[in-house]
Amino acid sequence: MRVVVLPRIGTSEAWRAEARALAGEGVRPEDVSWSRGEASPGLLDGMSAPSGTPRTLTVPRAFPNFADAVICHSDPERFALLYALLLRLQDRPGLLADRADPQVGRLRKLEKAVHRDMHKMKAFVRFREVGAPDPETGRRSFVSWFEPDHYIAEAMAGFFTRRFASMSWIIATPDMGIAWDGTRSELIPDPPRPPDGEDAAEDLWRTYYANIFNPARLMVKAMQSEMPKKYWRNLPEARLIPDLIASAPARVDAMRAAEASEPTPTAVAVARRRETDMDLFLPRNIPGLAKEAAGCTRCPLHGPATQTVFGEGPEDAPLMFVGEQPGDNEDLEGRPFVGPAGQLFDACARKAGIDRDAAYVTNAVKHFKFTPRGKSRIHQRPSAGEVSACRWWLESEAEVIRPALFVALGATALHALTGDGKGILKRRGSFERGRFGAPVFVTVHPSYLLRLPDASKRAEEEARFVEDLAAVQEELGRLVA
Repeated sequence: MRVVVLPRIGTSEAWRAEARALAGEGVRPEDVSWSRGEASPGLLDGMSAPSGTPRTLTVPRAFPNFADAVICHSDPERFALLYALLLRLQDRPGLLADRADPQVGRLRKLEKAVHRDMHKMKAFVRFREVGAPDPETGRRSFVSWFEPDHYIAEAMAGFFTRRFASMSWIIATPDMGIAWDGTRSELIPDPPRPPDGEDAAEDLWRTYYANIFNPARLMVKAMQSEMPKKYWRNLPEARLIPDLIASAPARVDAMRAAEASEPTPTAVAVARRRETDMDLFLPRNIPGLAKEAAGCTRCPLHGPATQTVFGEGPEDAPLMFVGEQPGDNEDLEGRPFVGPAGQLFDACARKAGIDRDAAYVTNAVKHFKFTPRGKSRIHQRPSAGEVSACRWWLESEAEVIRPALFVALGATALHALTGDGKGILKRRGSFERGRFGAPVFVTVHPSYLLRLPDASKRAEEEARFVEDLAAVQEELGRLVA
């Protein structure tokens, strides 16, 4: 049995080096025992492992980022599972996109759990100032304590040093601490938990939270899902939550009973432009927005269309694809990207290593625009006014999903996301600044590929589209690392 003990700092790099060496010797997955930090007792290190076939490794472009995320998980079998998958990839390069494979499916769940843990760390780290500012530089020092489910501190160091570069700080977790002094970062194994205490900023934070808390939108289960109770003891605003929940019904009744004030001219104009009655008490999540959008009459497209076709996907999706509008199949089924273009999109996404189930897909326009021709309905491109009228829904989806990266599929989506859809073929493959915070990757809509009459040209453009999606997957790995 070959025993491999990986270091706690630099675990991913060490795993890759060990995996290459083991594969080069032809060591089989079942003949390796992996651990992090210390070897399991009772194992016989140094015994020659039964040999398989020596391999020279090649991996898909998406594998390194995928493996880095899985290695951060706390599952003790993650290293062995990854090594077994690595060897299988040599014979099946497209295996990583096979969501039906049990091993890939299990590893995808580990990857998703790590990304969710990283998202929670970004959302729930709260700094507390300690000591006085440095008399020479004026730099202030802060500490924070966070308890992740997985070993994500090293992977998150880059994010926090970029985000809080102007101050000195330590983020301590039970496994690893991140320290930043303004010039360099350092990882500290088993850091002590900072002493309890408060600073003036925590009072300001509680005041802010109390004022933005909307009792009319309260959904306790959804709130606890997004902000699990395990984090509450380290959040200054958490002590307010029980009283805010208890007082919410009375506050809602008071809001309803209060006499309405005269609206401003601007508010009247905005309401007229929207031209729809929205239920302000619907939850601000995707099902609530979809229910709200079902009665949308913002533009004339709602008349001939069968139904509103809203986006779908997980609300914590790091990746959001935006197309043009639903087609004939989507209009009848009420789901996005289920027609021929959607099926082609799914196939290309699999080749690029993108997990469609982990992404959110939607359209810039939510109703099908068409011209009747006999029994057929021929697609028509939405006008700028129709895209503008539907931007409210796209913006609402973006606020809920908060993806790390948008992908504009076609000129209409690019216009909706950036304000300019011109010259898409020249801009294809680039990352641009969007309206909703996260960067926007520019590529064509898969329906463009289907309309190409020449088979060889279509194959060439399809391969290029897969390359575009692979670049998306690669950039996403950097953004969520």
